[in-house]
Amino acid sequence: MSLPPLNALRVFECVARLGHLGAAAAELHVTPGAVSQQIKSLQLSLGVELFEKRGRRLALTEYGSILQRSARKAMESISRGVQEVAAEKSANLGKGVLTISMPQVHGVTWLATRLFKFMEESRSMTLNVVTASRFAAVDWRKADVAIVYGMPPWAGFWSHLLHGIRMTPVCSPQLLRGPHAVREMSDLAYHRLLHEDDGLQWRRYQAAAGIEYAGFSDVYFDDFGIVLQAARDGYGIALSDEIVSQRDLDEGRLVQPLALTVPAMHNYYCVCPESTRERAEVAYFIDWLLAEATLATDSSRRGQSWSMHQANDVT
Repeated sequence: MSLPPLNALRVFECVARLGHLGAAAAELHVTPGAVSQQIKSLQLSLGVELFEKRGRRLALTEYGSILQRSARKAMESISRGVQEVAAEKSANLGKGVLTISMPQVHGVTWLATRLFKFMEESRSMTLNVVTASRFAAVDWRKADVAIVYGMPPWAGFWSHLLHGIRMTPVCSPQLLRGPHAVREMSDLAYHRLLHEDDGLQWRRYQAAAGIEYAGFSDVYFDDFGIVLQAARDGYGIALSDEIVSQRDLDEGRLVQPLALTVPAMHNYYCVCPESTRERAEVAYFIDWLLAEATLATDSSRRGQSWSMHQANDVT
């Protein structure tokens, strides 16, 4: 009998451990349908049933129990091997020093906490962190890698999309109550629209919704952190993205009152000089950063429907 595909065995091990297709799909960042298809293919290739239904859960058959013991040991062994490779790669880099530039609000809400994870995994690296929001503000005499909110190309620099973001209104839960509760687009007219630019992004958003510009504002902020804090405090509605606002949404400080999202005018990019892209420390950090961004994007997509559900519950 030929060996089944490794991915099918990985899916089987996850379902066997969790006992539920949906839970396995969430852990593997795929759909329940994809998990079900992998299990069916594996059972077909082996010619045996691996699971049986017991209520809402899946229980292992005798054949499934036999396979799980070997699959679990194999996955644990592979995981240890990957960790050892990562540790060896980090050790071989030597004692490296990197200076990372990032937008302040992005750093506070997304990157900074992840940098501690990077340091834990890469004990031979020392990081210096500076802040700059846009490419023109980055001090490339110091920075090795930058996270930039903008739009390439930038001559002489390598760049890669970090987050392709979409914008949607966010506000304090208190704005979902009262006579002017935000339930539909026309309700924006009763609230201050918080800006970090000249209002162009808000106009683009409302144009996408097919309505004339509504809402009022007599103040603009060049620091998006202030915009978000004003929204948390109930002073108006901010137009934000799912990356920067995810923690506030998860913890209930902000909600998404409207379903419409539109592509942002700019996105977050990982940028470094072309001349240093292949430096071992730079390449190692960039690979790690892009992997973290992929995980965050998958998590954000799963959380968006939950955020809308919370907003509907309040209303």
